[in-house]
Amino acid sequence: MKKIAVITDTNSGILPEEAEQLGCFLVPMPFIIDEEIYYENVSLKKDKFYEIQQSGKRITTSQPNINEIVALWTKILKTYDEIVYIPMSSGLSQSCETAIKFSEDFNGKVQVVDNRRVSITMKSSVIDAINMAKDGNNAVEIKKWLENTALQSSIYLMVDTLKYLKQGGRITPAAAAIGTVLNIKPVLQIQGGKLDTYAKVINIKTAKQKMIDALKKDLEGRFKSLVDEGKIKIAVAHTANEENALTFAEELKKEFPHIPFEYVDELALSIATHTGPKVLACGCYVCY
Repeated sequence: MKKIAVITDTNSGILPEEAEQLGCFLVPMPFIIDEEIYYENVSLKKDKFYEIQQSGKRITTSQPNINEIVALWTKILKTYDEIVYIPMSSGLSQSCETAIKFSEDFNGKVQVVDNRRVSITMKSSVIDAINMAKDGNNAVEIKKWLENTALQSSIYLMVDTLKYLKQGGRITPAAAAIGTVLNIKPVLQIQGGKLDTYAKVINIKTAKQKMIDALKKDLEGRFKSLVDEGKIKIAVAHTANEENALTFAEELKKEFPHIPFEYVDELALSIATHTGPKVLACGCYVCY
């Protein structure tokens, strides 16, 4: 049986200590603040991130250095036969496309997966890859399964403020101004690696119900056969909003008692850059 290494980045929301427990390798994502580069969970912890963000400084995301990624692949292949590399969705970053191009120099030993996910659904893909490797699947087989199931996932999230969506160019300044006056809280969705508006509400209670209804629609609709096979899980995520996230998790467990609940995590900082703090989110996804 081949020895397979699974590598991902911090866009998965996986913490360094979790990566060590899971047995995967973790690439810290870079962020640029006042022309200085910081690395997630290395020189940029979540508390510091939100402190800087709320101070008004502009935070932008950046691709990881491809030369460093290639050097990591080369090092790991000294002790592993093959690599499965799971970067952020190509729908949200160019880093996946760049990695695919450079992997061609490794004669099939490095398989770059574009499974169109981020954060809690991407984390599930990493766990699936690790379990598939333990079951004897090779890198090509793991990549094929992850990409074939790429679109069998959804994330829904409630944004507390429109400020950061405006800063990132996700909405116009005029729309942000009107939304702020009317106290509108948009519910966004991430499907296929793209961040889009799902609904507009005026309070947290309505937002939570919209997200529950969205999950129900997925679970009773396009994912029904997977639910019947016991291959769908749900999770909750947040940005600096743990107490509400834990409460929301209990509500989802009561609403969907037949669906396995996996975890409550903080959203990756690549998402928090556009949404800001106090986000509440939930997701469902196929599992191996």
